[in-house]
Amino acid sequence: MSERPYVLLSCAMSVDGYIDDASPDRLRLSTPADFDRVDGVRATCDAILVGAGTIRADDPKLLVRSASRRHRRVERGLPPDLTKVTLTTTGELDPGSRFFTTGESPKLVYAPPGTVPVLAKRLDGLAEVVDAGDPVSLPAMLADLASRGVRRLMVEGGGAVHTRFLTAGLADELQLVIAPFFIGDPSAPRFAGPGVFPQSPARPMRLAESTRIGDLVLLRYLAGGSRG
Repeated sequence: MSERPYVLLSCAMSVDGYIDDASPDRLRLSTPADFDRVDGVRATCDAILVGAGTIRADDPKLLVRSASRRHRRVERGLPPDLTKVTLTTTGELDPGSRFFTTGESPKLVYAPPGTVPVLAKRLDGLAEVVDAGDPVSLPAMLADLASRGVRRLMVEGGGAVHTRFLTAGLADELQLVIAPFFIGDPSAPRFAGPGVFPQSPARPMRLAESTRIGDLVLLRYLAGGSRG
């Protein structure tokens, strides 16, 4: 088995690179057709990851929505839903979040050693809390996922998590959907923050696919993440 899973980053953004606006309400950048496409991509993966901030802000379920896709997964000997994964520094996670209360597949929380005992007690069996170093080590987390049989990991954000995977050279593929409008608010969250990225002008990504989805466009890049 590989030392780590294949890592696919998935994100919808405005033309100017924002994944939300600064209002209290969640901005929907995708369309029903794109949500269905994302559901199809989820169904091909073994695990799905979001950061703790995304759980607090969006309260996502992270389930495969389509009954037929769930059925096909079961026919292939897979669970109907993906293993859910998050990482946290502070341990500030609500046990009532839909991340923990929906779906029958395992839920994994990677945290620093000082956070693990308190968080495990708070979650009370809703998820397995795993010591992943301080600060949380992405390579250690990915190695642990690989040991659990995760071969393909879908990362759905947020921006800080995407930035960590990209700057560490641990992203193999990006699926970016561009919405046909601008946000223009520097206080709004972006797809990626400042950092030193291996995907530089000297080492650009390769465009593997561009697909029109109504007025949206999907750009699928192969990022050449390090497998070592």
